[in-house]
Amino acid sequence: MGKLQIVFATAAGNKFIMLVLLAIVGDTLFGCFRAIKEHKFNSNFGIDGAIRKASMVAAILFFVFVDYIVRINLIGFIPQEIREYLKVQSIGMTEFFALLFIAYEAVSIIKNMVLCGLPVKKVWLYLKTFLSKYTDELPDSDELETEGNAYEDKNNRIKSH
Repeated sequence: MGKLQIVFATAAGNKFIMLVLLAIVGDTLFGCFRAIKEHKFNSNFGIDGAIRKASMVAAILFFVFVDYIVRINLIGFIPQEIREYLKVQSIGMTEFFALLFIAYEAVSIIKNMVLCGLPVKKVWLYLKTFLSKYTDELPDSDELETEGNAYEDKNNRIKSH
């Protein structure tokens, strides 16, 4: 039982894990605000999102144990620009997937903020542009075009109707 406590104590102090949990809470909060604003808050609300978020937490816990058993440094998979910003020399599987989940949730948080009417469209565009350098799996802006009365022009600038 002592080793299990060590694993959980180490995980509890991991800033990447803390940021994933914070991002999940933030996305849930702004998703609820958005659902209330759009009058789409009901018993079926967000079941897919809840499953996705629970799966993220389960995956992080899984990778904590994998990292405890096998120490793999995945720093080579992190773009140089991100490495320099994070100032880390080693990225385990937990941190690697945490970064992916944080990026995914950050995009969703900003998108929900825009759809709630907060003045963060430029942040959304910057984040989307920055992350598009590293992935093509970003959420579409279709909802922003129709539901949020905003759209991206041909230069990827977000405009309001």
